[in-house]
Amino acid sequence: MIMKAKSLYALAGLVLILSACGNEKDGRQLVLTSLLGTKYYEPVRSEKVQARLDSNLNVAKANWEKDPSEENYIWYGRRLGYLSRFQQAIDVLTEGIAKFPNSAKLYRHRGHRYISMRNFDLAIEDLTKASTLMPAEPLEIEPDGIPNSINTPLSSTQFNVWYHLGLAYYLKGDYVNAEKAYDECWKTCVNDDLRIACIDWMYMNYRRGRKEIKADNLLRDVTDTMKIVENDSYYKRCLMYKGLLASDSVLKVTTKDPEQADLALATQGYGVGNFFYYNGNSSRAKVIFDQVVAGRHFGAFGFIAAEAELARWQDR
Repeated sequence: MIMKAKSLYALAGLVLILSACGNEKDGRQLVLTSLLGTKYYEPVRSEKVQARLDSNLNVAKANWEKDPSEENYIWYGRRLGYLSRFQQAIDVLTEGIAKFPNSAKLYRHRGHRYISMRNFDLAIEDLTKASTLMPAEPLEIEPDGIPNSINTPLSSTQFNVWYHLGLAYYLKGDYVNAEKAYDECWKTCVNDDLRIACIDWMYMNYRRGRKEIKADNLLRDVTDTMKIVENDSYYKRCLMYKGLLASDSVLKVTTKDPEQADLALATQGYGVGNFFYYNGNSSRAKVIFDQVVAGRHFGAFGFIAAEAELARWQDR
């Protein structure tokens, strides 16, 4: 009996070791398993970028430990999210929601991270809940976690709730409910960056829902005089839809920063693949979607959308 017990303990220990190994790769923690079954681990970053992200997380955690306020829960969760520690971010935000159950902002950020984790149903639940808790007006500016080039936040809580809710429905292939969410999102677009982001996803949603006339009408609001600070990739996609940019030029990323180049490929690539798809060239679309999901930015919305499309094709 003693020998048998020892064998069981040894087996249990081996299982734990194998499990731990399965959750790590080169010392990096497993983040998620994709809709296609691919395992993604916390990204390898430059020493400078890693140090900045770690420092920001340490500050947010220290602030939260000192004062577990609604705002400090949000920032602690956000900083974990920027490190691709999505489940940890969800855990922190869940604890925050237990303490602040009427916080639209906590639900908004947890909904975002459920999208990152490919759990679209829970994202829809959270973002729908957020929409019932937030006031329609006044718009509340949302602070940026990663400052833009003009160091001025451009979006609001209201915009982000409706935008992410539309996205979650879109990723599920529920284009009817996505349209309703994007219609609400449009009401919160107060600058060109928000307008182009909303137009871009609305256009793709209309095309997927076979509403070509509505999609084409949207493009009237896309001009070459728009002042875009953050959403250049969305702008390029819209110019492509309008026939002002060739698809090859949108697929070609020009930035010298490898990190930004990979992110731009995920965003611009999905738009180009989608454009080929609903214009009848599904084989070319698949090649581009495969190229997108071969990249590193598995948290990018274009990456997740390409992944969701490929997963649906596998099920057909």
